[in-house]
Amino acid sequence: MADRVMHPGLSAKRWQALSLHEQLGNVGTEVARAARAKATANGERLSFALDRALELFAFTLADERWRGPRRREIARAREVVCDFLVGENEYGSTAASLDAYFLSYAVAGRHSR
Repeated sequence: MADRVMHPGLSAKRWQALSLHEQLGNVGTEVARAARAKATANGERLSFALDRALELFAFTLADERWRGPRRREIARAREVVCDFLVGENEYGSTAASLDAYFLSYAVAGRHSR
């Protein structure tokens, strides 16, 4: 991830006011943007969207509420996303499979409000 701040108005306190579902739903939005950029071979858009997703992953991983298995799942999700977007795709992910994973969080987050 570049040293640039992608979400300047977002503080850790504000991010931590969100549920895990809401946090991962927001991460998924950036992952979907990155996947679309990858599909159209737009390297600059891919880079920016990936940086935004990684920044949100970092905020989520820093949230002390998600200890133990939850934190491991979040870290694994980040690994799978990076593997798909800029790696060798060893996990065999697709844009659709990542979208389905994150969409379930987004839907649950909307229903929890």
